[in-house]
Amino acid sequence: MLKYIVTLLLLLMTWPVLAQEEAKAPLQIVATTTQATDLTTIIVGDLLNSDVILTPLMGAGVDPHLYQPKERDIAAMSDADVIVYMGLNLEGRFGELFESLAAQDTRIIALSQPVKDNGFTIGGFNLSEEFTNVDDPHFWFDPRNWQLSAQFLADSLSQIDPNNELTYQANAAAYVAQLDTLYQWAVGAVETIPETKRILITSHDAFQYFGIAFGFQVRGLQGISTAAEAGVGDVQELADFVVENQIPVMFVESSVPPTTIEAVKDAVRAQGGTVDVGIRPLYSDAMDSVGTFGGTYVGMIASNIITILQSFDESIADWPNDLSPEPPTDLLESAAINT
Repeated sequence: MLKYIVTLLLLLMTWPVLAQEEAKAPLQIVATTTQATDLTTIIVGDLLNSDVILTPLMGAGVDPHLYQPKERDIAAMSDADVIVYMGLNLEGRFGELFESLAAQDTRIIALSQPVKDNGFTIGGFNLSEEFTNVDDPHFWFDPRNWQLSAQFLADSLSQIDPNNELTYQANAAAYVAQLDTLYQWAVGAVETIPETKRILITSHDAFQYFGIAFGFQVRGLQGISTAAEAGVGDVQELADFVVENQIPVMFVESSVPPTTIEAVKDAVRAQGGTVDVGIRPLYSDAMDSVGTFGGTYVGMIASNIITILQSFDESIADWPNDLSPEPPTDLLESAAINT
């Protein structure tokens, strides 16, 4: 009997140590862009702030092409177990930092990887001597690509944190279904615009994937990176295209100053042409603030579709009952077009 008592006492004495060893520290994840943060939040779901701590780097309206990592960003990434980023040189000033962190066994997840692996990227761009024959990094504008990213993120986190695999996979499956509903709604919504009029003029060339997904011919004033500034010749060339094709409306972007598109509008009017600017900016490289409709991926895509339809003076398709979040009333109320 004494032997069993001693054994029991030893177990009781060592229990706090064993419990401490079994207690697992939360998974530390850093996400770069607003899109990466939104997707990670969805895939993590109820694990957020318990099993997973998520640190976002960029806020609403921040241009990832030009974003320079700050000291606090570098510190957060150095302490992270996982970094979730977009890739394809979107975060152009993070390259060396990612390489250094990967060498320290930090897991780096590029959301563009499955899109690239499946051959769905648009390539062949020359941005500079450093970046030649690169892919267009705006892959997320096709919801079908974002479905691949969602599943890839769930698979990657499941490998890193197998104890929570069921949660990651269930959240991914539910979200992929939501993205399919979003895509079907958007395709049906733009059908009210005749194909011959589906020409999208924007501040920079961020909408080629969007054009493929929803049947628009796309022209941007700047290239695929906002780091390359538009010159007088670029403005005049786009103005000529607008006049020749009688484009009724152009769009500024939430993360790009409106001055360049305003310059194109002035050049069009100097030729005796007329063109308006969309009733509100389109979301391009960054989403809106957390907690807003445009601060979600679903809301970003839907807001752009709604803004385009309203700017073309077309009606808005009914919102699916099983798709969330739901557009706010003020977004659905068409505003006067800018002149």
